[in-house]
Amino acid sequence: MVLNKSIIYCFFIFSFLLLIIDFIWLSIAPKYIYRPNLPGLLLDRPVLWAAILFYFIYSIGVTIIILRPALIDNSVITATWTGFIFGIVAYSTWSLTNMAVLKGWSKFVTIIDISWGGFLTAFASGLAIYLTNKLN
Repeated sequence: MVLNKSIIYCFFIFSFLLLIIDFIWLSIAPKYIYRPNLPGLLLDRPVLWAAILFYFIYSIGVTIIILRPALIDNSVITATWTGFIFGIVAYSTWSLTNMAVLKGWSKFVTIIDISWGGFLTAFASGLAIYLTNKLN
């Protein structure tokens, strides 16, 4: 029962961290990275329902694959490293597929995006486990 409660806490903590950190990134990166390197590809305003659905699905995936095992092992290190790998895989799926099928997709953006996915997921996963352990 304690593990179930911890997983729920951890899901919400991770989701909150993911949203806050990515919001900061996405308030800066388009001007300096995405728009100059992907001219004409970005919308002026994101499709909100698609963004919400992505964050929800991504948070569920991270919770099941990364956070639950890390809670069982009681390991911030496990969460951080597996979060890094999960982020690299997920963001590679997006960015490398775009590179394969879209005209004008940037190699630079691909490298930045994949790196960001690894960092973001690692940091948010590790911190979510740390904070969840502090709550218990």
